[in-house]
Amino acid sequence: MSLNNIFDVAGSGMNAQSVRLNTTASNIANAETASSSTDQVYRARHPVFEASFNNMLGHSKSGLNPQDETAGVAVRGIVESDAPLQPRYEPDHPMANEDGYVYYPNVNVVEEMTNMISASRSFQMNVDVMNSAKQMMQRVLSIGQ
Repeated sequence: MSLNNIFDVAGSGMNAQSVRLNTTASNIANAETASSSTDQVYRARHPVFEASFNNMLGHSKSGLNPQDETAGVAVRGIVESDAPLQPRYEPDHPMANEDGYVYYPNVNVVEEMTNMISASRSFQMNVDVMNSAKQMMQRVLSIGQ
């Protein structure tokens, strides 16, 4: 794998973890958002990732040179969680329905904080990979001087 491919892989990882951090932050920000109906309640969102392995030079799959390949991760989309919502009996709440229930999102704050820590560390690891590749390129260039 060439250094340019390493930049591509680390860049796709940083992009994926950035999306993961943003969706996690959105989930945490909306964790206590109340609603009077299940149709209007915020639902936790999670990104869907897919490993990608692309042939950069357009060769057929049978005669590939590993140097011509790049791998990475692609964000396929963001899906809503199907975990059950949290109905709470709070008849004095301004958002309570006629039965006295208020509906809260299906966000587990502890799980979201764990996701945030994991995504942050993964992002940092990709930054470290890019910095290492950059240092290697600088060393190679200095050899020729």
